[in-house]
Amino acid sequence: MLDRDLAELYEAETKAFNRAVKRNRDRFPDDFAFQLSKTEWDSLRCQFGTSNEGRGGRRYLPYVFTEHGVVMLANVLKSKRATLISIEVARAFIRLGKALASHETLTKEVVELKSFILQHAQKNDQPASGGRQVWRAIEKLSTPAQPKKQQRIGFNLDY
Repeated sequence: MLDRDLAELYEAETKAFNRAVKRNRDRFPDDFAFQLSKTEWDSLRCQFGTSNEGRGGRRYLPYVFTEHGVVMLANVLKSKRATLISIEVARAFIRLGKALASHETLTKEVVELKSFILQHAQKNDQPASGGRQVWRAIEKLSTPAQPKKQQRIGFNLDY
């Protein structure tokens, strides 16, 4: 997350926020927080359209924080708001980790199911294409339906 987004979340000025981080730089190794390069910042600015330099834009390159850096901020920013935000951030990352683990488990189960179907078809002297047909049917059921193309509103000349 960018320093300005976190500063807003913690209800602090970005300048004061970064000053607190710089005073405690030993708590933020490179895998917790780092400063963007000029090239990275220019690329990012193009994506979300910040003001031009010299017209009220940033004077310094922003810091970026990983999930570990965000959690470490609670030790640097000593306020009730900082503590509450850090707790919620930690909970969000825990939920994200559980969701990813669930996805990996589901993927593994689907691979095992495919293997089982194809092996079962071979054991019962069915052609491998029979197992593949069953597998294609399962894939078709598990693939989300494509939304229908919306019909245009208004006068239609095509009869």
